[in-house]
Amino acid sequence: MFDCIIIGGGIAGLQAAIQLGRYEHRVLVIDSGTGRSTLCRRYRNILGWPDGVAGDELRRLGRIQADTLGVHFVTGKAGSAGGSEEEGFFVIVGDGADKVKYLAHSLLLATGIMDRLPPVPGLRECLGLTLYVCPDCDGYEVRNRRTVVIGAGNTGAEMALTLRSRTNELIYINHERTAIKDEMYRELNENGIPVMHEQMSEITVAGDGEMTGVKLVQGGVIEAERGFVAFGGNAVHTDLATELGVERMENKHIPTDPRSKMTNVPGVWAIGDIGVHSEQATIAMGEGAQAAIWIHKSLVRRRGS
Repeated sequence: MFDCIIIGGGIAGLQAAIQLGRYEHRVLVIDSGTGRSTLCRRYRNILGWPDGVAGDELRRLGRIQADTLGVHFVTGKAGSAGGSEEEGFFVIVGDGADKVKYLAHSLLLATGIMDRLPPVPGLRECLGLTLYVCPDCDGYEVRNRRTVVIGAGNTGAEMALTLRSRTNELIYINHERTAIKDEMYRELNENGIPVMHEQMSEITVAGDGEMTGVKLVQGGVIEAERGFVAFGGNAVHTDLATELGVERMENKHIPTDPRSKMTNVPGVWAIGDIGVHSEQATIAMGEGAQAAIWIHKSLVRRRGS
């Protein structure tokens, strides 16, 4: 019987595991080894990492730190979950003969989201280095540089308009050739942002993640030093939450108590990109520590009762 099971071993889940480990609670992290942070080759806006740090490296270091505190790890995907604060919670990992049931007094959901990315050669190689997804995190990186926005319809158009204060050299490639609202089209034209309704065949790369441009299916290359991806429709991994009775918004994100990060279900917390906030690694870290503090309080109360 664990004090807390954390589902998700990304930035948020690891920070929570470290905090709970320092409280000397018995903690289990269930991690599939995938997730948004595994794709980012360099976070540049995190305190103490002026030259950036790869998501995989941050996870590796966090896991080592949590391990020294006695946190347990299981590699796998949580297939189902249930229970209550009064009777205890369960999480099932694996299928068939490999299925294992884990029990805990509390659950912390840190299952994250995944960006919708087209299967274009060179794209993932550049992510976090010269190709980005978050203008709040990395808009700084494209200032005064020739930048291409790769996306779909209104989502890509909105990204291009968001970046106009960073650079005057913007091109929007509407890769999926989906419709753009008339008013948005007018705004793009007014800001001198050309729109190309063409599909990409490849992101051209020179060296380690240094993009040089975009090849088009119909022929030709659009030269660019930097890029942003904006397709919308990101996968929000909160289906497991519904089995627990956790409230979700229409976009599948989970509202939580702003002070404790607990969901509407007592004993179940949610942190990181599945929450309702700006999706940034630094916020995920803060929420991990924040939720852990309140999980600790609830566990102490439980032991005293």
